[in-house]
Amino acid sequence: MATIAMDPSLSLQIGRGSNQHGAVPVKEEIQGLIKVYKDGHVERPQIVPYVTRALPPELGVTTKDFVIDNFTNVWARFYVPKSNWKLPLVVYFHGGGFCLGSAAWSCYHEFLGKLAAKAGCLIVSINYRLAPENPLPAAYEDGVKCLMWLKQEALKGCSEWWSKQCNLCSVFLAGDSAGANIAHNVATRLNSNNLYPLTLKGTILIQPFFGGEARTNSEKNMVQSPRSALSLPASDTYWRLALPCGTNRDHPWCNPLGKGSAKMEEMKLLPTLVCISEMDILRDRNLEYCAALGKAGKKVEHVLYKGVGHAFQVLSKSQLSQSRTNEMIARVKAFVNR
Repeated sequence: MATIAMDPSLSLQIGRGSNQHGAVPVKEEIQGLIKVYKDGHVERPQIVPYVTRALPPELGVTTKDFVIDNFTNVWARFYVPKSNWKLPLVVYFHGGGFCLGSAAWSCYHEFLGKLAAKAGCLIVSINYRLAPENPLPAAYEDGVKCLMWLKQEALKGCSEWWSKQCNLCSVFLAGDSAGANIAHNVATRLNSNNLYPLTLKGTILIQPFFGGEARTNSEKNMVQSPRSALSLPASDTYWRLALPCGTNRDHPWCNPLGKGSAKMEEMKLLPTLVCISEMDILRDRNLEYCAALGKAGKKVEHVLYKGVGHAFQVLSKSQLSQSRTNEMIARVKAFVNR
């Protein structure tokens, strides 16, 4: 599995104005990942290779890329494993703090190819618009549009190469980190009655990227290595870049448990699987989210993966991470095949 290869000297420190694009000062920066200038120019070093849709033949997964919206350049990569029966459909949103990432990143391509093959599901990986050029709710709108596109394709019957192998009555929204946040917020925006012939059955949230003005214990006390996939300063910067101007981390899109958020008891929420990492700064916030769902009478289950950090399933090659990734895939398989 691919890893983000960063210069060990980069500490992912957060800066607000030292380097310049010409004479233009820097507004926001996560060193080595993204630099945003006051004139709106954005620089993203290529930290992960972009790859074509090719996968090893022995995996037994067919892939194709489709444009969802020519105007916004939103597209999707399909993963269709060989099967003699119809498979659940998982619509997947990649992570990256809403500001980074791609459905073509090698780490996601390899992970989702493996997930499709081992969990026995058809996967549609969405390449949504990124902040800060396209702040929220752009990514949520892209997610809804993709579901509507899938609905129309299924109704027209013109995409039989994937739809004939797909159980349209068993559709799940999934993602990791910011992608899990997108999956949650897309699910709350969709009325499943408007999705026929698609039927939403659940959400799969892997290390969901939520936040809040008040810090949790893991946010305050979890010691992160300089090469961690998510530090607290980086998290704060992602939220400043992604949320609407003038808002803070208690905005409902960031903090679903905040005072301004809808009461979970009153929301129509799908059965949810939450995958949490023990060494992740988001651990306690993820556990609070699960507890709130349970208290509201919603169907929720969670798994805590010991000894691993944020995004381990796509960013780490260690033996422990590989073992935990296989455990996660097995849990996802059980969840989507009930």
